[in-house]
Amino acid sequence: MIKRLFSKSKPTPEQQAPTPEKTPYEIIGGETGVRAIANRFYDIMESDEYAKPLYDMHPLPLDRIRQVFFEFLSGWLGGPSLFTEKHGQPMLRKRHMPFSINKDLRDQWMYCMNKTLDIEVDNPLLREGLKQSFGQLATHMINEP
Repeated sequence: MIKRLFSKSKPTPEQQAPTPEKTPYEIIGGETGVRAIANRFYDIMESDEYAKPLYDMHPLPLDRIRQVFFEFLSGWLGGPSLFTEKHGQPMLRKRHMPFSINKDLRDQWMYCMNKTLDIEVDNPLLREGLKQSFGQLATHMINEP
């Protein structure tokens, strides 16, 4: 009994941290989980008035951009490199240079992403780590004062 109380138990999926053996892609649920993130992100952007200026920048319908975002997220989260296989290296800042991106748009993007992660990622450690990583990425996209 005492041995069982003090033995180290395996972390639950909600406590598991990414490792070289278990990527964020796998912890999130693979293709299904990553696709849910991509779709939820654009659903929020499309329906939340706060993100309207960000939404208005995107070509409609959003089907293609949802798929491209899913492909990017797949590789970025440690899954198959779908984006790179189809489109080459992401070079996100360069790809976003034709668009005027300021702090307000970055904040709208992060608002949508944070809401998405709160809904779609059960693992609190991974969710917070992703929020930080996405925050750095979104800030890097700013190309206007």
